[in-house]
Amino acid sequence: MQFSIQILGCGSALPTSLRGSSSQVVNVHSKPLLLDCGEGTQLRLRQHKIRMQQIQHVFISHLHGDHFFGLVGLLSSLHLLGRKKPLNIHAPKALKKIIEDQFEVSGTILQYEVNFISLNMGKLDLLIDEENYQVYSFPLEHTVPTWGFLFKEKPFRPKLKKSFINKQRPNIEAITKIINGGDFVNEKGEVFKHKNITTPPRNSVSYAYCSDTKYTESIIEYIEGVDVLYHEASFGNDLKKQAALRAHSTAEQAAIIAEKANVAQLVLGHFSARYKDVSPLLDEAKAIFPNTIAAEDGLKLQLS
Repeated sequence: MQFSIQILGCGSALPTSLRGSSSQVVNVHSKPLLLDCGEGTQLRLRQHKIRMQQIQHVFISHLHGDHFFGLVGLLSSLHLLGRKKPLNIHAPKALKKIIEDQFEVSGTILQYEVNFISLNMGKLDLLIDEENYQVYSFPLEHTVPTWGFLFKEKPFRPKLKKSFINKQRPNIEAITKIINGGDFVNEKGEVFKHKNITTPPRNSVSYAYCSDTKYTESIIEYIEGVDVLYHEASFGNDLKKQAALRAHSTAEQAAIIAEKANVAQLVLGHFSARYKDVSPLLDEAKAIFPNTIAAEDGLKLQLS
């Protein structure tokens, strides 16, 4: 269980009794990463028993309230719970002043450091480069500057077979050579081929999050081939014109993007409050891209 996604809220601008505002936790190698922070996010973190204090990075896709109105409450709760370690917030540049102004007028001085890292528009940008994974941002097209996020595991290396290790006792230098694709030669001159003394590594997985965006094929180069794509589907195809006016997408358009980007699975989300039942949207998408599911609050996806 090294890579999972927990949907905390999959609604759009107006929260309902069925769906909260946008928020997700991407858990990569036991590191929870918070993706958007709509109103009520901290309550959903508690409901799903996600330890808030373990979160070190928050990613805010854009400055519409349903994607960041929960952030002040979360930061305040972390303060009241005694947090000491820094928190990194990757977000549009203007968010720093918005948050700092609210704490200033309330006389709140946080006990921990908040690092605001401004997102760069117009390109695929590496935000985090850890031992096992990377996180990128990329531009979307909405009514305000908006970013999508790409989470990718790094390629895994093969593992040595225990039977080989126990019998041949390779040293560190030999192990490193084998892991990097080399063969092994013992003191007797016997050659052990790489493929015979290792087990193949598991495939690394990837996840792309496209929050609010109109239909645009410009994102395909950033999300091509991902294992799971979360793409907004605010409207059905009958409201295609309204979607375009508001720089949102329909379920059908999300499916077209998934098909063109050759992703493995599509997750629809960011549903308009007008839809109590999203099955018509799901049907629209599945007619084009069969491996589609509809997000719901609390849904957990296990990628590896």
